[in-house]
Amino acid sequence: MTDALRPMTKQRLYEQVLDRLRQYVAETGLRAGDRLPPERDLAQRLGVSRASVKQAIVVLEVQGLVEARHGGGTYLVRDSLDVEPVERMVERRRRLPDVLEAREALETKLAELAAERRTDEDLGAMRMALARMAGEIEDGGHGIEGDRLFHAAVTAAAHSSLLAEFMRSIADQIAESRTESLRQPGRPDRSLAQHRAILEAIVLQRPGQAATAMRRHVRTVAKVRLLDWEPEEDDDR
Repeated sequence: MTDALRPMTKQRLYEQVLDRLRQYVAETGLRAGDRLPPERDLAQRLGVSRASVKQAIVVLEVQGLVEARHGGGTYLVRDSLDVEPVERMVERRRRLPDVLEAREALETKLAELAAERRTDEDLGAMRMALARMAGEIEDGGHGIEGDRLFHAAVTAAAHSSLLAEFMRSIADQIAESRTESLRQPGRPDRSLAQHRAILEAIVLQRPGQAATAMRRHVRTVAKVRLLDWEPEEDDDR
């Protein structure tokens, strides 16, 4: 049954708060590390309830754009609030569990096979990927491209054309899960360390150890704020 003629909806109030906060950060020149006004002040100045402001702040946290410190206010993580549309977040939240389940099944087996079949060239590709990821993190990034290259190198090292085809078929969804995971606070360094453990097992040609290390890594990837987020309707309307 088509979903095209579902009832029209108005923009939620907290989404309007998100738009205003984005404009505020741009116009005032706030940068990473700067503090946003307290929720109470924002609610008063915007003429909305604190609940709507709080919902907006949670969305920003989920997207890795701000850090809410207990008892210490809300601080920018980036130099701008380039907020992703809420409806896109809802759709990604819906499909993310299936993607992560597929990643665990496929990539655990790929790591096991890579430990059995890898060549010196494969190992070189993995090491280059980790060097790339480390450099990206040192430069203040999330290490996304290095992460992609490492998992691609593990897939290639398995020398399984059919499993590689399965991975290519969900490449876009994997890219989404990668971005979602690596923008979690502290996650890039942790992922890099887990990648090094996977590589070590592959170098030593220990398939069981490689599979275990990859499974641990993918389960860490699955721990994202988005899956704990529940989209809410506004109390103000």
